[in-house]
Amino acid sequence: MSVDDPLYFRQLLSGRDFATEDVVAGQMVNFVYLIGDRRTGEAVVVDPAYDVDAILGVLEADDMRCTGVLATHYHPDHVGGSMMGFDIVGARELLDRVSVPVHSQRDEAEFISRVTGIGGDDLVQHDSGDIVDVGAIGIELIHTPGHTPGSQCFLVDGRLVAGDTLFLEGCGRTDLPGGDAVALYDSLHNRLARVPDTAVLFPGHLYSEEPSASMGDTRRDNFVFTPRSEQQWLAMFGR
Repeated sequence: MSVDDPLYFRQLLSGRDFATEDVVAGQMVNFVYLIGDRRTGEAVVVDPAYDVDAILGVLEADDMRCTGVLATHYHPDHVGGSMMGFDIVGARELLDRVSVPVHSQRDEAEFISRVTGIGGDDLVQHDSGDIVDVGAIGIELIHTPGHTPGSQCFLVDGRLVAGDTLFLEGCGRTDLPGGDAVALYDSLHNRLARVPDTAVLFPGHLYSEEPSASMGDTRRDNFVFTPRSEQQWLAMFGR
């Protein structure tokens, strides 16, 4: 990151950059993103989980402060809650440290509240196309259902933070509650179609050798873009 660039953007890997002693964090290899405005010192945390104190510590060390949370979707490895018998620290615990809004897609708000225990007063519900301003940095919210009903991606300054909607290799699974293969096809092939090839994809997990890649390379190399119709897509899923 150039010191002259007002955009503050950091990609943190669970089990390596934070939560280093957490076995679940190391196995799940989640990414947490910090996005902000260097000039004002404001930043949002995308998908806080596992060790919110360490995440906030990174911001503090960078002379930034948390002014909000962006949630890609409601699964506990992204926002906290109970998963596979483990209680994962997340957004609710972060709100115990700082009083900030949690920005969710409208269709996802109920699930986030149920999973994390966050009250409705702390959730800001959004529609696709809404802009969350962090200082003078605008982050566009893109509703991309499929992995969950209210999954959303964030587009900021040529970077697409995609959560579990799209990885460098593969995409989010659709066999969990709320998953919808047809909706995911539409999200990948239509809703994200306007994201240029020059944009850089930043996924929700490290499921590939590299942590990021251009959308052009992803569209060329990722098998999820091979089907040219919904029927071909469903056939790939054995449906």
